[in-house]
Amino acid sequence: MEKLHGSKNASGLAPTLEFEKAALGRGFKNIAGVDEAGRGPLAGPVVVAAVILGEDWNADHPLDDSKRLSAQKREHLFDLVCNEALAFKIVSISPQEIDRLNILQATLFGMSRCLTEIVPAPDYAFVDGNHYPQTTIPGEAVIKGDSRSKSIAAASILAKVTRDRIMLENAERYPEWGFESHKGYPTKRHREALAKFGLTPLHRKSFRLKALQLSLL
Repeated sequence: MEKLHGSKNASGLAPTLEFEKAALGRGFKNIAGVDEAGRGPLAGPVVVAAVILGEDWNADHPLDDSKRLSAQKREHLFDLVCNEALAFKIVSISPQEIDRLNILQATLFGMSRCLTEIVPAPDYAFVDGNHYPQTTIPGEAVIKGDSRSKSIAAASILAKVTRDRIMLENAERYPEWGFESHKGYPTKRHREALAKFGLTPLHRKSFRLKALQLSLL
């Protein structure tokens, strides 16, 4: 496994299919992009997605890093990817699993599951970040991959939209914590809720010290 280093395009250019084309040129066929959403929050799951766009993917579809898209645009592209990609797989890793494994290992576990469970099986993968999961599938970790590879960008959209939906559902169960606005990230409102109401079953107990420290800021 090799790592490709780089930074987000300063010019704001959208990701391309150059990584995928290079892999196709080396004889690979089913090329997956993998990304996650939710490594940083104090509460909620980490969600991982894998997407195989396929050789028939329309390169004009405006895929981009999910963080640079509006919620409305992400929802539209979520449906587009699910309908037109060759294959996709989404895995949610619970706060309990995050506590058991730690957030990095939980994320890598989710990536490995996605690559194992997506059908058809990928023969190469591009994974966002600087860690590649333990898997027999060859591939590369691509730093800032969600702004460089369309496959990874597609995965980032599926992961982000899925996680946001989960947090919106939980906002109805735990209205005092305001999950509908911050999605579990350590915002001022979230810190104030932690100080007043404590932790919910949705909170990552391994982040308890961090949560308590933030509540005092």
